[in-house]
Amino acid sequence: MIQELQAIEDKYRRLTAALSDPAIAANPQKIRALAKERAELEPAFRKYEEYKRVRKDREEARRLLADPKTEPELRRMAEGETEELETREKALVDELRTMLLPKDPNDEKNVILEIRAGAGGDEASLFAQDLFRMYSRFAEKKGWKLEVVDTSFSPIGGLKEAIGNIRGKGAYSLLKYESGVHRVQRVPKTEASGRIHTSTATVAVLPEVDEIELRIDPKDLKIEAFGSSGPGGQSVNRNYTAIRVTHKPSGLVVSCQDEKSQHRNKERALRVLRARLMDIAQREQQAEIAQNRRSQVGTGERSEKIRTYNFPQSRITDHRLNENFHNMEGILAGDLDDILARLVLQSQAQALGEMPRDSGQAKDVGI
Repeated sequence: MIQELQAIEDKYRRLTAALSDPAIAANPQKIRALAKERAELEPAFRKYEEYKRVRKDREEARRLLADPKTEPELRRMAEGETEELETREKALVDELRTMLLPKDPNDEKNVILEIRAGAGGDEASLFAQDLFRMYSRFAEKKGWKLEVVDTSFSPIGGLKEAIGNIRGKGAYSLLKYESGVHRVQRVPKTEASGRIHTSTATVAVLPEVDEIELRIDPKDLKIEAFGSSGPGGQSVNRNYTAIRVTHKPSGLVVSCQDEKSQHRNKERALRVLRARLMDIAQREQQAEIAQNRRSQVGTGERSEKIRTYNFPQSRITDHRLNENFHNMEGILAGDLDDILARLVLQSQAQALGEMPRDSGQAKDVGI
């Protein structure tokens, strides 16, 4: 790990020097690229600088303790300081190891969010609507922008399907943990006898893919315009502004009808299509290396039940964390931070468990 941190320090100092170079200063595009690269390295660089200072102070305190000529009062001070510095050093080692974890290249991307009613009929569509509202409010609290791409309603007004585009810094880094089957246990509004029913909805969170990352041959697309419709199937737009895009090789079909412009609907539909095609390619690649990932909890497949919302007991259980949360009303209102923070920590802990530990000079603090 020390070698990696030293490499980060060297690169950070080279970038700092380059940003002061008059020749580079004349190129705004180059300046922006270098400044962005340096900003990405700065947290680890600063933390490593702190680690080196703490380690130097700890070694100095140890030297005082080892010197028989050290006065008693100074020795007592050195003993307390050594203990405090050793604790801080170990904490810094853990923080640095976390910082060096490989980053998901999609973490800073926008998100394509797809929610579909599963088992449970009309009640499943009402639950899907609850989930879509939950993510909408979470996005709003984060300062992200949610654009509705397409919706399909059940006869009682629930959502059979909803597709949205969430745009904001780091959206995928948090929402990626929401992919999977969500289960609800409650008495449906349509249940006269008061029996508890179990219904499900599926959530898919895909990173938005730039056109540069995935080029689609226009010849492979069939693009059709049709009239929009709203809840219950009634026509809400006599003009043919809704767009249906079919990717012929894969058979994927994406519709978008929430904009009043054909151009905007086509643009949004293509965003969703690119995300789905990239997701298929990545899952096929992951399937090939699945045998090497048995140590991880779960397979990552969306078919796994990840969370249960138990209304009679006002309890939400996240099955990956094996923990219960009792702020049902708050969570459904978008207060997802606590659950997501724990999922991030769990993911980091699993990744740290797979990282090889270096040996050498810093062995005493686990580096």
